Amino acid sequence: MIDHDGGGDVAARWARVRGRLRSECGETVYRSWLRSLTLVRCDGSTVVLSVPSRFVRDRVMTQYGDRLRALWAIEDPAVQSVEVTVAQSAAVEVPAGRAMASATAGAGETSDQLEPLELSTPAVFRSNDPTDALSAPLDPRFTFANFVVGKPNELAFAAARRVADSETVPFNPLFLYGGVGLGKTHLMHAIAWNLREKHPQRRMLYMSAEKFMYQFIRALRFKDTVAFKDLFRSVDVLMIDDVQFISGKDSTQEEFFHTFNALVDRNRQVIISADKSPNDLDGLEERLRSRLGWGLVADIHPTTYELRLGILQSKAERLEVSIPSKVLEFLAHKITSNVRELEGALNRIVAHTTLVGRPITIESTQEGLHDLLKSHDRRVTIEEIQRKVASHFNLRITDMHSARRSRSIARPRQIAMYLAKQLTHRSLPEIGRKFGGRDHTTVMHAVKKVDELRAADRHFDEDVDMLRRMLES
Repeated sequence: MIDHDGGGDVAARWARVRGRLRSECGETVYRSWLRSLTLVRCDGSTVVLSVPSRFVRDRVMTQYGDRLRALWAIEDPAVQSVEVTVAQSAAVEVPAGRAMASATAGAGETSDQLEPLELSTPAVFRSNDPTDALSAPLDPRFTFANFVVGKPNELAFAAARRVADSETVPFNPLFLYGGVGLGKTHLMHAIAWNLREKHPQRRMLYMSAEKFMYQFIRALRFKDTVAFKDLFRSVDVLMIDDVQFISGKDSTQEEFFHTFNALVDRNRQVIISADKSPNDLDGLEERLRSRLGWGLVADIHPTTYELRLGILQSKAERLEVSIPSKVLEFLAHKITSNVRELEGALNRIVAHTTLVGRPITIESTQEGLHDLLKSHDRRVTIEEIQRKVASHFNLRITDMHSARRSRSIARPRQIAMYLAKQLTHRSLPEIGRKFGGRDHTTVMHAVKKVDELRAADRHFDEDVDMLRRMLES
């Protein structure tokens, strides 16, 4: 280490800079991206640091470069720039004959353009190597602490937490499924972060099913299937995202089937995610579909209004932006497709308001999100709700307006009122008038009653949820 003021002083400054980074970024981010930073030299106005790989270097410079420069300037005003280099010793030596190749993006096809890609045991995702050649990088935002739990995802969250915290294998595999943007990948990353922190000795490999297929193609292309099998069957935890990608790809399914069986037989944890349940995945062999349903299958349902509002509130807190509750409620009502679009909408209104300098209001939100809100306009009418509910319960549409109070009619009518409150912007008096001129307090009672029944009766809850999905589709 070269120091213009003396080695001891620079070491002390670097220790203070690291301490501040750790405090500001949090333990999880620090362990993942910043702990590997090493001070190479402090040469006049320039500080040179090193990291193990180009991926970490790019991440550090993009996300934390400005803060590093600012912290060093506090310690030494003479420092004007901070450079991050890749340590020469970071290259991995691979024994001869252990090379595989990169694959094309085609589904199940190889190409003459394939280049060798070196693999060896260090390629398995370990706690001190977040940039390993195979495992997908983990997003530091996707932790259990940042996951908002509600009724639609509580089972999946609890199951993921159990797997991440357990010393043994509680159920094998854990199969998480749900629609796009509902939190499957978030939970997968959260499990990986938790395992890295609590069980750093466990060898973990996390990747998409698409990348699993590509690695298998490489093994076939370069006649190195033994290395492939040794690598994938030696891990303690295998996490495969979007397993539906291998549907219809027979050779990849065959290898995945044998890898899955080998790991389960050795009591190694397997965690899978998909967009559908195992039984509904088309193009999968029956034996593989059966194996995937062996353990715990946890569904992540579409979000409720309450969950969407909680997610927005949590996101606003992390952004450290004060957003009126009316705006958050407006977004939670209007954007119902998935969490990803919901958070994207919030980012857009914050950026728009920051750049333009206007306060965040419902009017500015409508202006900034006019294209998104137009595509999400449900256009569900009370009449449509009444028709759908009446048809579902084999009633006449006139029963929705009648004064009859028998449970067989009153309960569906309450459900229709509840859905009208959830899916339209009509006021309570307006809804009441559409149901035979009833008072707004009758609508309030219906909404409360349906909420109570949904909480107490799982089958009733599923029935209402199915009707809501049918109306929103």
